[in-house]
Amino acid sequence: MTVRKIRVDYLARVEGEVALTVKLDGRVATDLQLAVFEPPRFFEAFLRGRSMLEVPDITARICGICPVAYQLAGAHAVEDALGVRLDPALRSLQRLLMCGEWIESHALHVYMLHAPDFLGYPDGIAMAKDHPGRVRDGLRIKKTGNALVAALGGREIHPVNVRVGGFYRAPATAELSALLPELRWSLGAALEAIGWMRDLPFPDVERDYDLVALREPERYAMTEGRIVSSRGLDLAAGEYEREFVEEHVPYSNALFSRHHTGGAYLCGPLARFNLNAAQLSAPAAEAAAAARLEPPVLNPFKSLLVRMVELVEAVAEAIRIIEAYTPPARAGMELPHHAGTGAACVEAPRGLLFHRYEVAADGTIKSARITPPTSQNQRTMEEDIYHLAPHLADLPLPEATRLAEQAIRNYDPCISCATHFLKLELQHA
Repeated sequence: MTVRKIRVDYLARVEGEVALTVKLDGRVATDLQLAVFEPPRFFEAFLRGRSMLEVPDITARICGICPVAYQLAGAHAVEDALGVRLDPALRSLQRLLMCGEWIESHALHVYMLHAPDFLGYPDGIAMAKDHPGRVRDGLRIKKTGNALVAALGGREIHPVNVRVGGFYRAPATAELSALLPELRWSLGAALEAIGWMRDLPFPDVERDYDLVALREPERYAMTEGRIVSSRGLDLAAGEYEREFVEEHVPYSNALFSRHHTGGAYLCGPLARFNLNAAQLSAPAAEAAAAARLEPPVLNPFKSLLVRMVELVEAVAEAIRIIEAYTPPARAGMELPHHAGTGAACVEAPRGLLFHRYEVAADGTIKSARITPPTSQNQRTMEEDIYHLAPHLADLPLPEATRLAEQAIRNYDPCISCATHFLKLELQHA
C-alpha cells in the first residue's frame, strides 16, 4: 500500500498563518492537521481592566474585514450585562450597518477570491484581463457596501461611530437616501451575476453537516436571534457556553470549537441559508430560485451561490430600511452602571460570532470571551479536506492544489496580499 503525504506549508490569502498536512495510506486519510501557527493575539486579555465603553473600539481591531460584527456583538454583550435593550430604531440602524458589512465582504469574496477558482484563474487580477466587466461590477458592489458602513460608522474600516447603547451620531435622512441609487444598481447587478455563476463547474461533493446559525421568526437573522441548529438546538446567546466548548489542539495556536459532546459543526452562509431560507426577502428568494438553490444545500462549493443570495438579501434589506428611515429621537441610550455578566451573538459574514463579558461595578471588564466564526468552523474545515483526501490522492499535483484551495476558500478566508493560495508538496514516503 502506498503511503503519501500532502503538505501545505503556508496557506496564503487567509487572515493568519495556516499550514495543512494530509497523510494518506492508499486512499484512506490516516492523519489531517489544519495548523494555525500565527502567534496568539490576546484580545480577551487586552479587554480585562478596560472600561466597558471601550469594547466596540478594541474589538473592531480583531478584524479589518468584519469589524462591524465584532463591534455589535461586543456592544450587545455589554448591554446584556447591564440589562439594556435598545430601541427598535437603533436596532434597525445596527442592522443597516451590518448590511453594509455583508455587502462589501461577500462581494469581494465572491467576485475576487472565489470566482477565479471556478473560472481557472490564479487570482482576480488575472480574471480581470478576460472578464473586466464582472470584476468591475464586483468592486462597485463592494464600494457600495463600504459607503454604507462609512455613512453609519464614520469610516469604512474600524468604524468609530458605534458605542455601547447605540451610536454617537445618527445619520440624517439625506445622507442615507444618497446611497439608494448605488444600492438599487447593486441589487440588479447581483441578480444578473447569478445567471452566470449558477453554471460554474461545482465539484460534486456533499456533506452531512450539523448546521448552526441565529434565527429570527420574521426576518433573516443578522444582528440578533436565537441559536438554532439542524439537529434541534434552540438556545439564547447566554446559553452558548452550555452547548459549545473550545479546546486546544497540540498542532495549532488557535482554539477549535465543538459541541460539548465532541461533534464538529458548520456556521456561516450555508448554515444560515439552510436554516432560514423561509425568512429571506422576496428579492433574495428570487435570487435563490434563479441560482437553483433549495434547502438542503450541502455542497460546500456552492457556498459561492449562497453568498450571492445573501448579498441580494443584504442589499434589499438596506434599501428597505433606508426607504423607511426617520432619524431616531436619540442616537444612543443612557447606560446604568452596575456589575453583571452578558452575552450576545451576531452573524458575521463568515458565521456565528459569540461575545461574553463580566462587568465590574465600576464599569470595567473583569473577563471576556470571544469565539469567532473561524474557530467554530476549523474542525469542519478539516473534515472537508478529510472527505476530499482520496480525491486529492488521485489527482496530479496542480489539480490537487487547486481543489484544496477551493475547499478552504469555501469558508471565505480573510484577504491577504499573497498571489497564490497554497504551496502544495506531494511526497511518496
